[in-house]
Amino acid sequence: MDVEEPKVSYISKDELICPVCEALFHREELLSGSGRLIAGAITDELHRLYEPSVRYGNVYPLVYQATVCPQCWFASMDKDFFLLPARAKNIVMRDQEQRIAHTSLIFPGVDFHKNRGLVAGAASLYLVILCYDYFAKDVSPTIKQGIASLRTAWLCENLHVQKPGEHYDWLAVLFKKKARFFYAEAINREQNGTEPLSGIKNFGPDTDKNYAYEGMLYLFALLNFKYGPREDSSLRRAYLGEAKRIIARIFGLGKSSKNKPGPLLEHARNIYNDINKELNEIDE
Repeated sequence: MDVEEPKVSYISKDELICPVCEALFHREELLSGSGRLIAGAITDELHRLYEPSVRYGNVYPLVYQATVCPQCWFASMDKDFFLLPARAKNIVMRDQEQRIAHTSLIFPGVDFHKNRGLVAGAASLYLVILCYDYFAKDVSPTIKQGIASLRTAWLCENLHVQKPGEHYDWLAVLFKKKARFFYAEAINREQNGTEPLSGIKNFGPDTDKNYAYEGMLYLFALLNFKYGPREDSSLRRAYLGEAKRIIARIFGLGKSSKNKPGPLLEHARNIYNDINKELNEIDE
């Protein structure tokens, strides 16, 4: 008698039509019940870790978040897939070969006709980063590129554990630096009025909790602290000073409202202390 292999995902019955190449396909969705997801700690990057279960092993929810056309590799986060401007369709089609080639170079062997593993999951989020360049400003594409960059980095860290020596740890740092760039751009564009943040309802950055606008500011400060430039001490001091002011603002919000997420304030306090320590070392 054959033993049924434990499943962590299923193929949705809903048929999707790619807005670019008009291919028909079905999304792979995560099955989350029956003890598949055992929540663990939350990292300082607000990334939820999950404990492996005896029956299902390691499950990575981020693998299934992006919608990818398996034919032309156009991708976005789920709710934006059909919001591509009509005027961008021909441009996305024109870039198809380049998009597939670039992604396959970084994440070789990916086939989106098959069920996803970690490599395909990371590739899907990398495609999201690329494809949000085609979207209009009203969907807030820049911050979504930042979130997708962080998620790609986290999956690369998982890949490094599985495949040490294949440079996924280096890729993870690279994508976190990209996330830093996109978070900075998103804040700058929102402040100068060129791209609103009204097109994003869930700032994540992970799938289990929405840390809202304060979470975005916290991550901008954290990414500056961890992955900002270090060669020029005066520039480093300026970045750290800005990060410290942002963290201090979050502290103020946290003291005045009991609704602010506890883990965010706890991590903010730790980062604030680390920033102060480094600033004191620079000034010595």
